[in-house]
Amino acid sequence: MYAVIETGGKQYRVEEGQIITVERLPVPEGETVTFDRVLLVRGEQGVQVGQPVVEGAKVVGTVVAHQKDRKKIVFRYRRKNRYRVKRGHRQPITRVKIESIEV
Repeated sequence: MYAVIETGGKQYRVEEGQIITVERLPVPEGETVTFDRVLLVRGEQGVQVGQPVVEGAKVVGTVVAHQKDRKKIVFRYRRKNRYRVKRGHRQPITRVKIESIEV
């Protein structure tokens, strides 16, 4: 059984027991978080596609850790002008372990 959820403006395909990386959530570590924007659920009954969300479906997970993502380098360059700017960015993320998918 799997589901497609939306959080932080992105969509994730999740299964029970999986650990996913999402945008930073305002939930302390160890607490449960519920994703109610479930776009698709596939189980024994078949595939349920929401318009835009599946009614009554939710995905429950536990916050494992708050971290920063890998550094991404932003480099601007203009040729012939001796113009170079190098910056790094580390996005704050949350790791969530998916506990259950409820329809």
